[in-house]
Amino acid sequence: MNTSPHILVVDDDHEIRDLLARFLAKHGLRVTAARDGSEMMKVLEGPGIDLVVLDLMMPGEDGLSLTRRLRAQGSAVPIVMLTAMGEDTDRIVGLEVGADDYLPKPFNPRELLARIKAVLRRFQGEANGAPAVTATRPPHRLGFDGWILDIATRDLTTPDGVVTTLSAGEFDLLRAFVEHPRRVLSRDQLLDLARGRQAIPFDRSIDIQVSRLRRKLDDDPKEPQLIKTVRGGGYLFTPEVVKL
Repeated sequence: MNTSPHILVVDDDHEIRDLLARFLAKHGLRVTAARDGSEMMKVLEGPGIDLVVLDLMMPGEDGLSLTRRLRAQGSAVPIVMLTAMGEDTDRIVGLEVGADDYLPKPFNPRELLARIKAVLRRFQGEANGAPAVTATRPPHRLGFDGWILDIATRDLTTPDGVVTTLSAGEFDLLRAFVEHPRRVLSRDQLLDLARGRQAIPFDRSIDIQVSRLRRKLDDDPKEPQLIKTVRGGGYLFTPEVVKL
């Protein structure tokens, strides 16, 4: 049985779709292709997709809308977004609605392959190739301010007992915070702890992830109490954290 990661490539351009499918399959990945959001959602109704490579600009429902819909439905499947636009705004919005990484067109397929592998490592928590700061930590459950983060299952449970879905980036960032509570962490430190340097994120990626995480934690962005901004320093996770 083939246990290699299963990638869903969604792009309305037939040539790009076929090129990526052949390239990724050549490098040991299983690939399913979809030409639009409708086909994508049908594929995702079944199990087995490990990551989605999603084009931003498509006729009908675009990549941003599809990503937003998936996250609203509770799906945490990792998403690498492809965009032909050069403006940072489009990439920022992509991360804000729930994408885990992005790559501007035109791109080298080898770079896309590297991004896919980096996101899969972060999402699956594999020790091989993952940053050393996270590879040696044993699975456990951590509690803070009534919330519970399960490292093994990647589940976040609210004080009311409701399980909240986290994207790969949100989980990695929250894990970095709860394992380094009451300590000011710079953006560079958070990049190393939460994502590693493989993804080569742009400057605002951590700020965007923090904003998304605050919303998940019901932390008022105007006066945050759980994740405080330290001017000129970075961020401070304020609650006491206990191992459960």
